Amino acid sequence: MKKTLFFAGLSFLTAVTSCRPEKEPTACFNFFEYRGNDQIFNSKIDSEKQYFNPILCGFYPDPSICRKNKDYYLVNSSFAFYPGIPIFTSKDLVNWEQIGHVLDRPSQLKLDSIRISGGIYAPDISYNKHNDTFYVITTCVDGIGNFVVKTKDPRAGWSDPILLPEVGGIDPSLFFDDDGKAYIVNNDAPEGPPEWDGHRAIWIHQYDVDTDKTFGKSKVIVDGGVDKSTRPVWIEGPHLYKRNGKYLLIAAEGGTSINHSEVAFLSDSVFGPYIPSDKNPILTQRNLLEDRKNKITSVGHADIIEDADGKTWAVFLGCRPYEKNLYNTGRETFLLPVEMHDNIPVILPKGEQVPLIVEKENTPSEKNTFNGNFTWRDNFDRTDLNMRWLMIRTPRSRWYDIVDGQLNLQALPTSISEKSQPAFLGFRQQHTTFEAITELTFTPRSNRDIAGLACFQNEGYHIVFGKTRENGKDVLVVDRTEKGIKHTSTVEIPDNYREVPIKLKITGAGKFYGFYVAYPPESKWQPVVENIDGSNLSTDKAGGFTGMVIGPYASSGRR
Repeated sequence: MKKTLFFAGLSFLTAVTSCRPEKEPTACFNFFEYRGNDQIFNSKIDSEKQYFNPILCGFYPDPSICRKNKDYYLVNSSFAFYPGIPIFTSKDLVNWEQIGHVLDRPSQLKLDSIRISGGIYAPDISYNKHNDTFYVITTCVDGIGNFVVKTKDPRAGWSDPILLPEVGGIDPSLFFDDDGKAYIVNNDAPEGPPEWDGHRAIWIHQYDVDTDKTFGKSKVIVDGGVDKSTRPVWIEGPHLYKRNGKYLLIAAEGGTSINHSEVAFLSDSVFGPYIPSDKNPILTQRNLLEDRKNKITSVGHADIIEDADGKTWAVFLGCRPYEKNLYNTGRETFLLPVEMHDNIPVILPKGEQVPLIVEKENTPSEKNTFNGNFTWRDNFDRTDLNMRWLMIRTPRSRWYDIVDGQLNLQALPTSISEKSQPAFLGFRQQHTTFEAITELTFTPRSNRDIAGLACFQNEGYHIVFGKTRENGKDVLVVDRTEKGIKHTSTVEIPDNYREVPIKLKITGAGKFYGFYVAYPPESKWQPVVENIDGSNLSTDKAGGFTGMVIGPYASSGRR
């Protein structure tokens, strides 16, 4: 399998190479810079012996991990963003390098018209030592359903999807037994009619690695959850392991919000019966004090890994609210050491908080733009897009170009409020306190043209900060949208700055966002509007499973 470029196989539009007004409206961005400054990450730690949680800040949910020799690989859900499934590698579990995306070709990922919280759910990555092959199995919700992709080298690209028509539901994961046999476990409806809202089951299927097909009769191995009499909801995200001759199953239970948890089961046979552990839940933050300091919520959806020294670790998702259950950073990836009790992993003892500073030996300090406070800058000094950028849904035409250190976006007639693909590149908000800066050159023709920066949660919940034209004047606007209702703040751009590059800055501090402009040559920041309520960008208000992404945007279809 060849390594593919970000847009291999697309039929490109004519390259967008200038901001001249006689062409279609084009927005030019000279750089994009993001700076995170969360208070907790300013704490002093011994970087050789300690690390900060989360290990992947921002919208990196549903982590799954595997190891080959001393190299670890980790993947996350990507929903309806493209490319799909970011993939990382590490040698110490703390410092991660993104090496690309598993689904980086349109032939692998068709997201047309899929809702933002549809698309790719809970990918599972595994390494099969019997055939020296890596597998990612996942679900495209509202799309092709469950499928597998595979590769010999995670850096070299992945196969096209291999469909699994006999596997329903969501959250499949692969398990390779000592004898080379393979199995899929997944979340699906129970055998009979659901007995309560959220009643689900974990199923097991036999999988043939030679044909990449399931075979034989599938079986329910967990019905409902740990204790069916309590009507547990949404048993999901299962992973199967073998420890000391026992089969260990862990799964999420309780839904994705504050009642989220991780639970464990043991069996002597891969087909069950699976007995719930008396240590359950093995991870949760429910029932803790609401006003606790450095609150982490919604933890669960874990995967465990044994390191090269035989120590067990867990990656799992969690959320960092800035107020009540409001968080704009989405669900993030955390790491904790695991205590084993008679083959049962206890990720966190009951009643304990998830720590944001964790002890770990042999963790060398490295430059890391996924963890702690950092500055990330794209000077657009390469011809292809940096892998940190996301698009909304699969690109079917090329509406961007990078030339001479400048990103050019064609102002498409679609807007960020539509269920389509706008001309937008998103960088994950990774901190509660942050700022994002760009330099823009754009000549709008009417109030339908706009370009600048957008803060996107979904089509009904976002903020756009850009340059447009109203009443014969160039203006800067901040359009805040919640439930489709838009509120706009407007300031006029002085005539002598109409044709020159201007700098735009967005700041965030909890739910409060500020929007600023700087004109050359002095580049002093002037407020356009401050202390806007940015809680419309939170998952709690907007719904769904994603986090906020921010970045360059251009449209000729402003509403």
